[in-house]
Amino acid sequence: MSIIKVEHLCKQFKVRERPAGFWRGLGGLFSRTHHIIQAVDDVNFTLQRGDMVGYIGANGAGKSTTIKMLTGILVPTSGKIDVMGLTPYQHRRQYTRRIGVVFGQRTQLWWDLPVMDSFELLKHIYEIPERTYKQNLAFFSELLQLDCLTSMPVRTLSLGERMRCDLTAALLHNPEILYLDEPTIGLDVVAKEQVRQFLQRVNAERQVTVILTTHDLNDVEKICQRLLIIDTGRIIYDGGIDALKQRYGRTRMLIVDLARAYSKIQIENVDVIRREGNRIWLAFDRDTISASEVITRVTAHYEIQDLTISEPEIEEIVRKIYQSGMTD
Repeated sequence: MSIIKVEHLCKQFKVRERPAGFWRGLGGLFSRTHHIIQAVDDVNFTLQRGDMVGYIGANGAGKSTTIKMLTGILVPTSGKIDVMGLTPYQHRRQYTRRIGVVFGQRTQLWWDLPVMDSFELLKHIYEIPERTYKQNLAFFSELLQLDCLTSMPVRTLSLGERMRCDLTAALLHNPEILYLDEPTIGLDVVAKEQVRQFLQRVNAERQVTVILTTHDLNDVEKICQRLLIIDTGRIIYDGGIDALKQRYGRTRMLIVDLARAYSKIQIENVDVIRREGNRIWLAFDRDTISASEVITRVTAHYEIQDLTISEPEIEEIVRKIYQSGMTD
């Protein structure tokens, strides 16, 4: 059963034009002109309960605007949003009790209070039963190692520590959907991995639907099963990550360590794109020639010591899509 259904969603912003120069600026006090920015343009998608979806796009593509409409912060210009049978901006009080939101650059914790005081306040705001509150707090404290943090004022926490506490705060009331906007921004490698493992476990054990917006595509690749790419307000890709790689990452790489230096390397349907001593990088199209055939041709003509096949990285694929757009 679908938990989120978005149909023909659009959002426009009216922006005032400010003319340059003193006299023109003075004239603007009496006659104002505006132009329209189409932030989100006819977006459609459906999510099922328990989905983990990456919603990505370049800066200004419309992803944060979409999330703000999904959470009820912004009202759409047109279109329809149905989340668990509710319209977010029309049923805010009822709706917010069923969702959790984490913005990586903002916190919902009280800055000068100990973390536990923030948790207690959220307990009363959401009217969480005592038993549920204690069970959830114990569960998240174990997963995110919060025991030594809850007595500390929020302002004294590191970014990674605060993010672990923010995730707990967003999930204390057992939300069915968790919206994450850049949750790992600025975190070190260890903290990022803790957040990823936590989200995977919460999704697996509690069937929480997760929508993740991020510029770190490693987060998407390790957490999400599905990818939505938005560009200039429109969804340009909706599908699996493996399917995206197969469709737009056809070039594979074979890295070969040769037993000795060869003056010339030539293999049919294979391009030598780099050489460093006895190591060479060979690029080939997966639709033209298979990896096993490339290896057979290399070993038939050259003496090798080692070889590695490198798959295209999702970050490189998405970067190319941003630069050149999607093919039909």
